[in-house]
Amino acid sequence: MRLYEYEGKIMFRAAGIDVPSFMMIKGEEEIGKIIPGVSFPAVLKAQVLTGGRGKSGGVKVVKDQAEALATARQLMGLRIKGETVDSLMVSEYIDITREMYLSITVDRSKRSYLILASPTGGIDIESLVKDNPEKVSRIYINPGEIMADYAKRKVAKALMLSGNEASLLFDLLNRMFNDVMKKYQADLVEINPLALTKDGRLIAVDSKVTIDDNVQPSIIGQLERLLGRNPSENADERFKYVQLDGNIGVIGNGAGLTMATMDLLKSLGGSPADFLDIGGGADKEVVNEAFKRILERDDIKTIFVNILGGITRCDEVAGGLIAALSTVKDAKLVVRLSGTNEEEGRKILKDAGIATYGDMLEAARAAVSLTRES
Repeated sequence: MRLYEYEGKIMFRAAGIDVPSFMMIKGEEEIGKIIPGVSFPAVLKAQVLTGGRGKSGGVKVVKDQAEALATARQLMGLRIKGETVDSLMVSEYIDITREMYLSITVDRSKRSYLILASPTGGIDIESLVKDNPEKVSRIYINPGEIMADYAKRKVAKALMLSGNEASLLFDLLNRMFNDVMKKYQADLVEINPLALTKDGRLIAVDSKVTIDDNVQPSIIGQLERLLGRNPSENADERFKYVQLDGNIGVIGNGAGLTMATMDLLKSLGGSPADFLDIGGGADKEVVNEAFKRILERDDIKTIFVNILGGITRCDEVAGGLIAALSTVKDAKLVVRLSGTNEEEGRKILKDAGIATYGDMLEAARAAVSLTRES
């Protein structure tokens, strides 16, 4: 379950993490009510669950009321990677001395928490991780451990912080780990950028928080009381979908297979754009809706469908793909079908001019190659 930025900041603020002051504009009719009460300069930020807002024009600095009104009306209704903006954050402008990147996530392959830290933050962090991985430090924490002092010192060194700034960082890490990550069973708690200000403060200028889909009901209740809504209601009950920042759409059946597909694409140099699990027994309608969900985004270069048929029938998957493709003619598609009714499924797709694969590795290589050619 991915939260909006403002919801992450509500969680941060409740945990004692310093964030810029902000107000919310929920709907176009509120623009004229909220903007007159704003101090300038300010930052207008589109609230969407996708990444890459900055590069898509969803974050704007405004210098006065007239510019703020015009910009807010421009942003409201904007489409960002398939998602329509229907709310805006009006945030305090922070005079930043230095931007850094800091996150805590779960590395399931090592059954451990993982801290990622870089002295360089901002909108190009994905490129930094890909092109200069040595500039991003990785510090592991075992699930049963507290945030040990040695780990905090490593993070401070990675961020090039010392003295009072390091002390502030140690407190921030404790709050991120104990009062957000562990308290709410989060998969990811990210601050990008983490800002160092001229007066020596560390401020979470942005927030990204995702919560485990299998979180306990008691935690959902805590989140609902804190945020004013149930974040699990974002999920489409017909399939499990988590949006990521890559360019290869992924559809699989079963969480394990879908995760393995994403890992394989990464190992081959690809970048998954989502986790989309249609589950067991998905019919044509579910596949059709899942496929259309991915096609809402304009940054997807290739879609990799990886189906291991058991309860899920390969001919049903093929029928759903054909239905979805009837309205989209230029989608680049790689399909691996194996299992129940695979021959029927392959024939359906072959008759529609779509090649299929039986081997997962071969199909993944084709998806990465096709994406590079785009």
